[in-house]
Amino acid sequence: MKTDKIVVCGGGGFIGGHLVGDLLKKGFNNICSVDIKPTAEWYQVFPEVQNLQLDLKDKQSCYTALKGARTVYNLAADMGGMGFIENNKALCMLSVLINTHLLMAAKDLKVDRFFYASSACVYNAEKQRDPNVTALKEEDAYPAMAEDGYGWEKLFSERMCRHFREDYGLTTRVARFHNVYGPFGTYEGGREKAPAAICRKVIDAKFTGKHTIEIWGDGHQTRSFMYITDCLKGVQDILASDILEPINLGSSELVSINQLVDIVENIAGIKLQRSYNLKAPKGVNGRNSDNTLIKKLLGWEPDTRLRDGMEKTYRWIYDQMAGKR
Repeated sequence: MKTDKIVVCGGGGFIGGHLVGDLLKKGFNNICSVDIKPTAEWYQVFPEVQNLQLDLKDKQSCYTALKGARTVYNLAADMGGMGFIENNKALCMLSVLINTHLLMAAKDLKVDRFFYASSACVYNAEKQRDPNVTALKEEDAYPAMAEDGYGWEKLFSERMCRHFREDYGLTTRVARFHNVYGPFGTYEGGREKAPAAICRKVIDAKFTGKHTIEIWGDGHQTRSFMYITDCLKGVQDILASDILEPINLGSSELVSINQLVDIVENIAGIKLQRSYNLKAPKGVNGRNSDNTLIKKLLGWEPDTRLRDGMEKTYRWIYDQMAGKR
């Protein structure tokens, strides 16, 4: 029902803001967006929804946010790119309080459906040592050797969702995000991920005339990147589905960081001299999404070409940086 209350936790963040906007476009008119940040710091604010500033690590705040809710999307977490999660492991682990208290509130308040945003950081690091990585299947999360801090919190929270479903009958769905990017996201300040960071560095080189760029690692590490619109479709389709176990939600278009820089340089019409910071955080050597399961169960996979998504992302970040200048 379009009038049933939907709560988007982390609604002031990058993915959460886009999700609220997408739900509004689809005609849902009883939406509550919750975030720990003051609304002035939200990436997108929609006046037609209920906007709450609450710390969802606090148990009572979760009950306040979820009162009357039928559907809950939990996208709230203390997180960022590799530079952030490698240097803030304890902070990332504390996000376990968010999902734990939200699940408790969802159970007690009789929420119908609960979505949890997990991450490809749950996957066993031993399977990600080679840049020419074999795409990761869902079962590759076990035996467990997740990304320290952030990845372990995500893996534990996946299990919490499973046990609340099994023990209390709460309908939970879990997707493992693979590097979501797009406009209206972080591109500076230390929490940004590689696509936005590279866009910022290339744009800065254009503005300053200093045609150099620092790349973290040796540039050979590989990833896949999913455009935000694919993420939104996947999240909503997975929540509405009968898929019980955590499932990959990511593009299978594998690129090296050097190739990602190539794409952004091409969009910008510039060629930069590259320097490689081998001491900077770089994460695993290779990670890609095996989409066999999502194609089988949903008949679809994230399919936005990286070049197309990066062009939109670059244009948005360029406008933001030009406006500040």
